[in-house]
Amino acid sequence: MTADIHPSAIIEDGAQIGDGCKVGPFCIIGKDVVLHDRVELKSHVVVTGQTTVGEETVIFPFSVIGEIPQDLKFKGENTRLEIGKRNRIREHVTMNAGTEGGGGLTKVGDDGLFMAGCHVAHDAIIGDRVIVVNQVAIAGHVQIEDDVIIGGLSGIHQWVRIGQGAIIGALSMVTADVIPHGLVQAARGELDGLNLVGLKRRGVPRADISALRAALKQMADGNGTFQERVRTIGEETDSDYVRQIVDFVTGASDRSFLTPR
Repeated sequence: MTADIHPSAIIEDGAQIGDGCKVGPFCIIGKDVVLHDRVELKSHVVVTGQTTVGEETVIFPFSVIGEIPQDLKFKGENTRLEIGKRNRIREHVTMNAGTEGGGGLTKVGDDGLFMAGCHVAHDAIIGDRVIVVNQVAIAGHVQIEDDVIIGGLSGIHQWVRIGQGAIIGALSMVTADVIPHGLVQAARGELDGLNLVGLKRRGVPRADISALRAALKQMADGNGTFQERVRTIGEETDSDYVRQIVDFVTGASDRSFLTPR
């Protein structure tokens, strides 16, 4: 093993430490933890429980990763936390393992940035390239798809889904599902358009952006219920991006939707 482990770190028997890992001063690593190659724990990091951390992820001081969920129904079941590759997990971040009732797994994808003080609760499923800004609280059972940005001091209610490429403005409380590529802002989060900046940065064709804008207007102003309007859009569109929204809205959910104003 070629890991660089500070003498003050405590590593319990059974922990698996990959090649090229760096474990800084006063870190604690539990017996069931797996750190893949080139993971770095800066200092004073706790990684515990059935937790796997992917290659080249860096965890900054005073983060607590893999502790039991903040759920009074939890009775010590064998549940897990899986963190992907190349994540940056900044100071004082907390990520909890799953619960039996939620499938037993909390999962974080690749290439995410989790800024200081944010929290990922039990059974949350987070995609790739997600940015979670300082002091965000992600509640239990939340699903966040790829390329989402969540602004600082925001809260995501339990069971909420946030579609790919959406952006949540700072200081927002999100209590209902957010369509892919949606823009949410205001204290009680409101769907206020599209994440146009994100769409342009990813090189989405102009025709698809125009189709998304037209679909959003039809969702707001068309006839029938929101679900009926979305189904009608799905029958008419030839844009894969609009179809992504249609599939998201017509998929299974335990919440209502934020709808365009």
